Amino acid sequence: MPCMSEPTYTPNEELHAYVYGQVQGVGFRYFVVQKAQTLGLRGYARNESDGSVEVLAQGPRPALERLLSLLWQGPSAAHVRNVRVTWQASGEYMSGFHVRW
Repeated sequence: MPCMSEPTYTPNEELHAYVYGQVQGVGFRYFVVQKAQTLGLRGYARNESDGSVEVLAQGPRPALERLLSLLWQGPSAAHVRNVRVTWQASGEYMSGFHVRW
């Protein structure tokens, strides 16, 4: 029987997504940061030179899946055409969730 003082945790995963469509210049990165922070995730969002937004998020799978559904939605001024996603075990630990330049 496990000791009651042992911490229980949900293993962390990493979601790496590229969001395509009208996603730059519409507050998309700040939308992602706000939603990810609310979900308790770590990582970043940044614009890519091809017009997409890259999102790297770490945390429990259910929270990452919720963020993924929000990526398809985006802020009201955005129009998401596609989201390319890869999943993996959490890599380098990140603190907080931020916009990267």
